[in-house]
Amino acid sequence: MPRNLDMTALRSFAAVAESGGVTRAAGLLHLTQSAVSMQLKRLEESLGRTLLDRSGRGVSLTADGEQLLGYAKRMLRLNDEVFSRLTDHVYEGEIVLGVPHDIVYPAIPQVLKRFHAEYPRMKVQLVSSFTSRLRDMFRKGECDAILTTEDTLEGGGETLCKLPLVWVGAPEGQAWKARPLRLAFEHKCIFRQGVQGALDEAGIAWEMAVESESSRTIEASVSADLAVHALIEGMEPRYMETIDHGGALPPLAQKRVNLYAADTLNSEAGQDLLTLIRQGYHDMRTANAQAA
Repeated sequence: MPRNLDMTALRSFAAVAESGGVTRAAGLLHLTQSAVSMQLKRLEESLGRTLLDRSGRGVSLTADGEQLLGYAKRMLRLNDEVFSRLTDHVYEGEIVLGVPHDIVYPAIPQVLKRFHAEYPRMKVQLVSSFTSRLRDMFRKGECDAILTTEDTLEGGGETLCKLPLVWVGAPEGQAWKARPLRLAFEHKCIFRQGVQGALDEAGIAWEMAVESESSRTIEASVSADLAVHALIEGMEPRYMETIDHGGALPPLAQKRVNLYAADTLNSEAGQDLLTLIRQGYHDMRTANAQAA
């Protein structure tokens, strides 16, 4: 039958080991010397091992004691973390984060996963929409922080990375070879006009084959090889791929991934979320550069 270690006795043992004596440990733990001594004795009896060498003037660890100390530190740290996370009400609440749908992957899922591990009682409400709508929500105070894809940076924001737009289509698709080139874009997509302008400048005829308010409709049409689309490099979903057109299509502009955070997002949890977002896009930019 499994037996359990006495965490109180384990804490006394760790305190004695780190302070170098029972008297000092008792003072640190606000216990009497006799109480600490009894806990140590009980711990040794439960394990059937001698943990402390008491033959000298002070106390020192035996080989078994040295081995236990490593485990004790990890167990106490985890014990304290559990109590801190599950009983501390400081980090309860909700943060509303707005992210354009085409830059949610791959960074944001990992950001949310890591933030939840650190702040399990905090809720992050993810709003996915177009940059123009997210900027409007942020101005109205409906989002605590937003990411945007833009050509420039407005006041109060910071640019996390600059990445080029790339042509995307169906895996092994042929739609990019058609003329006029068939395009698929949402009505409010800010990439749309720039892509059309690049084609006009290159003298390539095009037609808007698929228009929709729904990103899913665009994705389904492109993955079916009915049209082509443009996304920020590294954001392609698995059912699309960057088109290897060999120069048959014009290069597209770079876009900034910008971060805007409200002044009210000044709690430790809020600042940690922003740090995770910055790190997520930094890692993505680094991965793209290495792959190039």
